[in-house]
Amino acid sequence: LRAQNQVLKKGVVDEQANSSALKEQLKMKDQSLRKLQQEMDSLTFRNLQLAKRVELLQDELALSEPRGKKNKKSGESSSQLSQEQKSVFDEDLQKKIEENERLHIQFFEADEQHKHVEAELRSRLAALETEAAQHQAVVDGLTRKYMETIEKLQNDKAKLEVKSQSLEKEAKECRLRTEECQLQLKNLHEDLSGRLEESLSIINEKVPFNDTKYSQYNALNVPLHNRRHQLKMRDIAGQALAFVQDLVTALLNFHTYTEQRIQIFPVDSAIDTISPLNQKFSQYLHENASYVRPLEEGMLHLFESITEDTVTVLETTVKLKTFSEHLTSYICFLRKILPYQLKSLEEECESSLCTSALRARNLELSQDMRKMTAVFEKLQTYVALLALPSTQPDGLLRTNYSSVLTNVGAALHGFHDVMKDISKHYSQKATIEHELPTATQKLITTNDCILSSVVALTNGAGKMASFFSNNVDCFIASLSYGPRTAHRFIGPPAAECMLQYKKSAAAYMKALRKPLPESVPYEEALADRRVLLSSTESREGLAQQVQQSLEKISKLEQEKEHWMLEAQLAKIKLEKENQRIVDKLKSPSSGPLAGPAQENAAVVNAAGQDEAAVKAALEPVQSAGLIGILTRTSDSEVPDAESREDLIKNHYMARVVELTSQLQLADSKSVHFYAECRALSKRLALAEKSKETLTEEMKLASQSISRLQDELTTTKRSYEDQLSMMSDHLCSMNETLSKQREEIDTLKMSGKGNSKKNKSR
Repeated sequence: LRAQNQVLKKGVVDEQANSSALKEQLKMKDQSLRKLQQEMDSLTFRNLQLAKRVELLQDELALSEPRGKKNKKSGESSSQLSQEQKSVFDEDLQKKIEENERLHIQFFEADEQHKHVEAELRSRLAALETEAAQHQAVVDGLTRKYMETIEKLQNDKAKLEVKSQSLEKEAKECRLRTEECQLQLKNLHEDLSGRLEESLSIINEKVPFNDTKYSQYNALNVPLHNRRHQLKMRDIAGQALAFVQDLVTALLNFHTYTEQRIQIFPVDSAIDTISPLNQKFSQYLHENASYVRPLEEGMLHLFESITEDTVTVLETTVKLKTFSEHLTSYICFLRKILPYQLKSLEEECESSLCTSALRARNLELSQDMRKMTAVFEKLQTYVALLALPSTQPDGLLRTNYSSVLTNVGAALHGFHDVMKDISKHYSQKATIEHELPTATQKLITTNDCILSSVVALTNGAGKMASFFSNNVDCFIASLSYGPRTAHRFIGPPAAECMLQYKKSAAAYMKALRKPLPESVPYEEALADRRVLLSSTESREGLAQQVQQSLEKISKLEQEKEHWMLEAQLAKIKLEKENQRIVDKLKSPSSGPLAGPAQENAAVVNAAGQDEAAVKAALEPVQSAGLIGILTRTSDSEVPDAESREDLIKNHYMARVVELTSQLQLADSKSVHFYAECRALSKRLALAEKSKETLTEEMKLASQSISRLQDELTTTKRSYEDQLSMMSDHLCSMNETLSKQREEIDTLKMSGKGNSKKNKSR
């Protein structure tokens, strides 16, 4: 803006000087114009006076003429006097006329000069007005531009202020992040250094050799398996196999129908013997299947060698060499039959049935056959080059793979073009031969068959060329698929070893692939651990409960065996006593006095036995209730004893059941309370540990808070300094803006003055 301002100042000064000079010139022209105007006015006034005087003289002359007639007879003195006056007037009139003419000429010249000067001045005034308008437009544009720049600078100032505030916040965040990153970096550095030392020690102790140092060893590493790449390559190979099969079928038909044509044209072998040349040519053509069929077999073997488990690159496609050899043998066959084919066409041209048009078609076909053989040779050369990496790795550099593949595509397109020419020329030849009067139906049919085989060859060649062109990028990209760190496979043996290693590695991985057992999720395991730590039935409490239960069970088993023996003994005693009583009751020698005593004794014994039985039944049930109840049906003769025994038994059994239930409840409560006490003690220990860790973390947090406060104070100071510097910078920018505004105002004033002057002009 300052530079433009200086330029505008210079332009304004120059325009002011030009305008002042033009003003002076305008003043001079105005003065001269005024002088001429005054002269013009004086001349017009003088002319009017002279015109009036002439009129007066004419009137006097008119009046004097009749008087002269009347006074002719007056004296000669008066006539002479009038004649003298007339001569004087004539001279004076002549002088006035001359002067008037001269004044008219001067007036005309002055008028013309005035018009010319006025036109020049008007043109200059128009130019000056346009220049002034242009300068005013420039000044207006500059003022608008300066105002826009001022507004833009003000907006930039506001944005910078907002940006400075956001940058301050970001700076704070960045400092916090940098501290965290520094800590993380320090931890990572320590961790990585430890890992590096551990890895170096493991490598030095465990690794026998470095297989990545030498390319000979590194080429044996198994590359990453790309199943998608292998499936795509197999798909491409399958498509190529289909195209080769179609091409082989078309070639077989072409050679076979060519052999049939030789047998019937130009001489039919059924009528006359054909020439030795055609006989030899027919013999060679009869062997075409032994050369064409291997092409399909070689391509089939190549397709079968590309599987999902292999690595498909040029170094591993060994079957491409066999296909190249079969193609070489077919090229030898073409070279062998080419001279005979050319001679056969020449023989057809020399026959009497051949016309000039047919001769021209035969010459074109001979050139096409040469081109076809040359194209096949070119294609065989490039296929042989592609087969070299699988047999001789130094025969073809890896950098030349892409160019060889591109040339293969070009050769296929050339083969398609040659087959189109052959199809075109052979169709023309067939139409000409069909018009011959000696053309037989067998010849027409054979020509149609040959033409159909040629069309099939053309279509197959076109499909193969387009297929290769579409997939050449995929072929070029697949060349880089190999070992991860090695630049290439060293050779076919290394590639074969790599494939064997790949198979063994795949078998090993398959053997390792076993279904994983179901594991408990991590969150569920953590929850179970918390339950184990805080549960009332911890492992130790349960172990103690199990131990106590086992002791009780053993004691109860011992008591059971003891009371079982006691019960058996009591049963035996009871049976003996009952038998004795029965015997006494049945004995006839027993007297009436002895009966009541014996009955009383029996009753007492029975009561004692019942009490013993009840006691025997009470003790084991009272301990655990696992012994059971021993019952014995007494004789029907003692119903009172049985009822008494049942009442006692029921009472004690109910009492025993109640006591056992109370005892079991008390045991379970005691075990529960004991387990809860142990769990609470463990929780208390864990709470004390967590309290200690929290106190340590609190100390660290207080230290970090104090450190952050110190850093905050330092950052505040630094930001205050930066803000003061930014405020100074903004003040300086405001001063520059104010200066620029003043300059713009001055330019506006000067521009307005110039515009006013131009308007006045």
